[in-house]
Amino acid sequence: MSRVKVGIVGSRFQADCIAAAVKAAPDEAEVVAVASPTKGNADAFAKRHGIPRAYSDYHELLRDKEIEMISITAPNRLHAPITIDAARAGKHVVCEKPLCMTLEEADAMIDACAKAGVLLLYAEELFFAPKYVKAKQMADEGAFGRVHLVKQGEKHSGPHSDWFWDVDQSGGGAVMDLGCHGIAFCWWFLGKQKVKSVYSQMSTQVHGKRTRGDDEAITIIEFANGAIGMVESSWNRPGGMDDSIEVFGDKGQTYADMLMGNALPTYSEVGFGYAVEKAATTKGWTYPVFEEHWN
Repeated sequence: MSRVKVGIVGSRFQADCIAAAVKAAPDEAEVVAVASPTKGNADAFAKRHGIPRAYSDYHELLRDKEIEMISITAPNRLHAPITIDAARAGKHVVCEKPLCMTLEEADAMIDACAKAGVLLLYAEELFFAPKYVKAKQMADEGAFGRVHLVKQGEKHSGPHSDWFWDVDQSGGGAVMDLGCHGIAFCWWFLGKQKVKSVYSQMSTQVHGKRTRGDDEAITIIEFANGAIGMVESSWNRPGGMDDSIEVFGDKGQTYADMLMGNALPTYSEVGFGYAVEKAATTKGWTYPVFEEHWN
């Protein structure tokens, strides 16, 4: 099977993540080009990751006939125009979060890719985080009974890039940056139910001199089946990233911290498939692990 030839648009933190992820799957894909308008960035990025071609304009990258798919890690305001240009060039698109800045832009991106017959993929990684996948597996096995509340929180001290503080470039604040993860997670965890209502309490508590956007928010989502999603988003947590979930059902509950430990403290009145080697039961409090063979 031939490897997918990938071009990365952007050269900062997320672009590094994409390049490293592709290297981790060498039989599936290969990064063959990078584009960045910042002087010297594309060349430095290409040298750092062993990428053969570097461009200062993403239009040049789109003219590269070897490239089959692009990964967009550029500022939010550029997601829509780059996607539409890529579709016209016949390239498949993986776009980092948030997909774009407005619903109108989203419709235009979807329409352009559909007309061109190329894929438009949204890079939401929480659907694949092993610990969170384990929590959903237990929920799908009935461990918690009817799940009625799912909570996700992501908190840290602020964006990697200065442009994200500027709402004209980012489209928003902490909800646009972090809440998009939690909203998507709750929707996925609850079986992709239709959304009945959404309420978000947004405020600027700490960074008023840096941004007109929100730096603290709590978002509540009501789904068609009556379940509730609650998403906490903050740029006001010093000391590093916090990313965690809580799941509550009428028969049990579980907690998962994505960045600490390898077990999910879990309570189930009915039990589920498997917790950990030698565990005699999965009823009551247990500590199921994820990717056990790696531990």
